[in-house]
Amino acid sequence: CSYLVVGAVASKHCYKNKMRFHKLALSAIGLLAVSVFSGNTGFAYAEDAAAATETPDVVEQAAYKPPENAESFKFEAEVHRMLDIVVNSLYQNKDVFLRELISNASDALDKIRFLGITKPEMLADKAELEIRIEYDAEQRTLTVRDSGIGMTHDDMVSNLGTVARSGTTKFLEALEDGMADMAMIGQFGVGFYSSFLVADRVTVASKHPNSDTQYIWESLNGQSEFVVYEDPRGNSLERGTEITLHLKEDAVEYADPIRLKELATHYSEFVTHPIHLRTTSTAEVPIEEEESEEAAKEDGDEEKKEDDEFEVSDEEDADKEDEEKEVKEPKMETVITHTWDEVNTNPAIWARDKDEITDEEYQTFWQVVSKETYSNATSWSHFNAEGNINFKSILYLPENQPQNFKFGSTEPPKGGLKLYVRKVLISDEFELMPSYLSFIKGVVDSEDLPLNVNRETLQESKIIQVIKKKLVRKAIEMIRNLSKQTVEEEEDTAEAEVDADGNVIEDSTPKEKKEHPYIQWYKQFGPSIKFGIIEDEPNRGKLAKLLRFHSSKSEEKESFISLEDYVERMKDWQKDIYVIAGSSIDDLENSQFMEKFNDKDIEVLYLIDPLDEYMIQHMRDYDGKKFVHITSENVKIGDEDEDLAKRRQKAYTKQFKPLTKWLKNLFGAKVMKVSISKRLGSAPAIVSSSEYGASANMERIMRAQAFQNQQDFMSRSMKILEINPRHPFITKLLEGCPPEEEEEGAEPFKVSNDQIDAAWMLFDMALLNGGFPIEDTPAHTKRMTRVLKKQMGVESLSLEAEIDPPIEEEEAPDAPDMGDFDGLNMEDFDLDDFDA
Repeated sequence: CSYLVVGAVASKHCYKNKMRFHKLALSAIGLLAVSVFSGNTGFAYAEDAAAATETPDVVEQAAYKPPENAESFKFEAEVHRMLDIVVNSLYQNKDVFLRELISNASDALDKIRFLGITKPEMLADKAELEIRIEYDAEQRTLTVRDSGIGMTHDDMVSNLGTVARSGTTKFLEALEDGMADMAMIGQFGVGFYSSFLVADRVTVASKHPNSDTQYIWESLNGQSEFVVYEDPRGNSLERGTEITLHLKEDAVEYADPIRLKELATHYSEFVTHPIHLRTTSTAEVPIEEEESEEAAKEDGDEEKKEDDEFEVSDEEDADKEDEEKEVKEPKMETVITHTWDEVNTNPAIWARDKDEITDEEYQTFWQVVSKETYSNATSWSHFNAEGNINFKSILYLPENQPQNFKFGSTEPPKGGLKLYVRKVLISDEFELMPSYLSFIKGVVDSEDLPLNVNRETLQESKIIQVIKKKLVRKAIEMIRNLSKQTVEEEEDTAEAEVDADGNVIEDSTPKEKKEHPYIQWYKQFGPSIKFGIIEDEPNRGKLAKLLRFHSSKSEEKESFISLEDYVERMKDWQKDIYVIAGSSIDDLENSQFMEKFNDKDIEVLYLIDPLDEYMIQHMRDYDGKKFVHITSENVKIGDEDEDLAKRRQKAYTKQFKPLTKWLKNLFGAKVMKVSISKRLGSAPAIVSSSEYGASANMERIMRAQAFQNQQDFMSRSMKILEINPRHPFITKLLEGCPPEEEEEGAEPFKVSNDQIDAAWMLFDMALLNGGFPIEDTPAHTKRMTRVLKKQMGVESLSLEAEIDPPIEEEEAPDAPDMGDFDGLNMEDFDLDDFDA
């Protein structure tokens, strides 16, 4: 049985702990406090591990004894429950302990700065408001020190003895009500206990301006007690708090300067007060030996005497100097240097008034947030959201796609939007934006969020949902504002040319039109907007205004128009928005479907992006105007005489009924039906799609998908063969097809093979004109072979016999033409002219 000391006062309780302490940790304890060990209990060193294992009843943890005047206290909350909350519920990531300690230090600095306005004497002891972090890898300790308000003896007992106290939150709530009590800010909340994620023992030294004494609070991990006693070092802090973590064996990584700088920069990059990290470096330097004047004089006399007695050659003199250099190598010593580096040099510009921030500052902050030092932001939005939830934010539109977007990945890039609470980073992995806006980067800072809760809990918070909704609205508004920007034409600064009479010669070279910045941005991020229309139904109307399309009436081939522009240019009688889908603008411009629309000067939107048709299926209409695919059946154009169109259709249907019936029987299941076309001009026939079926372009896209079953019926379009009743090919086919009803007693009508081949070739041509592939390529090849055979008058397709050419004797190759070097001999050269 031994006296186990918690912090600095021996609590007279017997504990049989089986926890083995490392030799260095025990040595550190002995140095920091006055250690008195009981006679029957000693250290459990590493070399004694085997003996300890063999005798489990021996107490392995050594206890130490603090000064006699130390006071022992019980935690208000049961310690095991506290650690369970901290380790299992609040924090899944041990790294956050440093964030919590820096946040507490920042709060303490805020308070002393606030108090210093009305009571300057409180800053007299130490004017600097800063946070300093240092480590000792050998002793396995990490220290976080601030020059904030500090704590008195009673503050330590109350603030560090209660698990769930959150003084900062209470202060901010009181500040809103106008009843702020300055004693509330700067207290340690639940975040302080995250120290036990990485520490076996935590020591807190603190000095309050109103107290003449500096006190130490100390507790062991897993114990239900803590101690408070007067710091034997005296007033070493002047003012503020110093937290020393005695790291666990599995937490030695936090005694590394690179790791500490990474964490401090990641979580506390924008904390208002400077954070300094002490780094230690070692170097080998030569020892400067001071030589007395007399010794130097004697050495000089001896050297002179030797020189007089002996005369040596230059080579011997040089050898002697080399030997002396080798003998007189400087002695080296190891020098340890300490430097303090500031890790949070970037300002939190979102907290400033946007009217005070220049564009250059915004671009500089973009490079800080995005980590892209060689690019600029296309646009940004800086705003303060006020209401039930208050937060500040800066959102940026990048000018280039994220790398994963370029390779077709839809995974949202990491670190897009960073969530802060009072300038302290909570996480950069929150889904604050939907996936289609995941390319947006920036910061969100809210004072309404709890600092010390885990990411999973906060993600489901109603506050986060409200913030997310406002951010999406602001992001869409930012993109909309970019699309509305006016582009100023560049002034022609070139000097004008004049003729002999002094008249200015006008430059007839057409000036290249400057591309709108939104179009430059849309070319890269347009697919993301289209994904948004598919996924985000509440914002579909707003996103539709951001869409841009190529059009049959675009001024330039690669220019874009908006849906608003299209609606403004619609014909008076036009009720629908006409679209056509394909793989390229050239294919669509030359499509047979465009003939009638070009003749009537009707604008058609080109859907050349694979996402376009999926998007149109979800959007259906815009501003009350329905989207209509001109490649589908029953496309109506409103300027026609409906009565005349009906009478013509009825007459053509009756006239060509024998042909349509025969063609349907001939093609079978390859077509859903054969109909008389009302829109064809020069083409004899074309294959269109059912009004509610997949288009040829959609069928192509679906067949190209990696996991698409080629036999899947859903990927096949419902094809409709439309024939042109005015085309001579069709009237000729009508003559050669069987009648609708054969006369009684007449011989059965036999269709010629040429008629059948012509019908199939017409169908193949209609498929290609409609954007569909030829399904039976071998049959098509045979038909074309028969046609070519007949056209060229070839009677047989039998191959000619192989030729048997005579054997030729090999001839000697012709001598190369030497030109001016013909007949050149070595005798023509004088070898004495050449150097050896």
